[in-house]
Amino acid sequence: MSAPADPARTEAPVNTAYHPGSLAVQEREGVRQLAEHVGRSITDGIRPVAAAFLEAQPMLMIGAADAGGRVWAELLTGAPGFVRATGPHTISVAAALPEGTPDGAPVGTLALDPRTRRRMRLNGTARTSRRGFTIEAEQVFSNCPKYLQRRDWYGSEPARPGAGAARHGEALTPDQVRRIRAADTFFIATSAPDGVDTSHRGGNPGFVRVDSPRELSWRDYPGNAMFLTLGNLESDGRAGLLFLDWETGLTLRLSGLAHTEYAPEGRVTRFHVERTVETPYASPLRWSPPEYSPSNP
Repeated sequence: MSAPADPARTEAPVNTAYHPGSLAVQEREGVRQLAEHVGRSITDGIRPVAAAFLEAQPMLMIGAADAGGRVWAELLTGAPGFVRATGPHTISVAAALPEGTPDGAPVGTLALDPRTRRRMRLNGTARTSRRGFTIEAEQVFSNCPKYLQRRDWYGSEPARPGAGAARHGEALTPDQVRRIRAADTFFIATSAPDGVDTSHRGGNPGFVRVDSPRELSWRDYPGNAMFLTLGNLESDGRAGLLFLDWETGLTLRLSGLAHTEYAPEGRVTRFHVERTVETPYASPLRWSPPEYSPSNP
């Protein structure tokens, strides 16, 4: 973490919560000072309020690279309490690491509560345990509620034996194209030399464009000026996307490469699909239709 500022220095101190990719985007967008201020909220410890928030959640998004180097975003679910802090720097998750994730791998997690439009990110190193796995925290911070759609949790459905077989592909099917065009939310995992990060993207349906069965794009809306996701893409284009059908529990996971284009009229991120995994009934959680965020363009 960053050292206390030296009042004798005249240049802006470098917040070591940011790697060179994020710093480069902040410089390009003219938000270095704002990002430095916001970055002070990033810690390596889990405060009591954060621990209480985690323990109340029935789902956790996690991003990681598999043994072959592909980056994926995945959804984990359980009864509230399946994620819990076991110390000031460690959480325990009562679930298996996503398939293909090596023990000791860097991971990025996002706990999101649609009921309250609150979210929290925790990045660190995952190791298998008797309960499932643990994460030794390296970055812990919350985000503002911008672009989060509010939803009520209707409860959970029992597992359907044999109904959740995954369907693999290398390009989007017509039905998957329709799902993405109707989506108001997705999650993106990205990688960089200092770890993995998992973030949220939201907007009104149609905010994600399907330019072809292997190409997606979306506008990058103004956020907290950290540019963690875009910074990761500056140095490592691997990315994983997760789309969730909130009412049926279906998940659509995509792995591929992404980059961001910068223009006076705004930023656009483009994603090239390399692998797809669609899993019906992957989540037992059932959520209400959305109340769209007032921040959505």
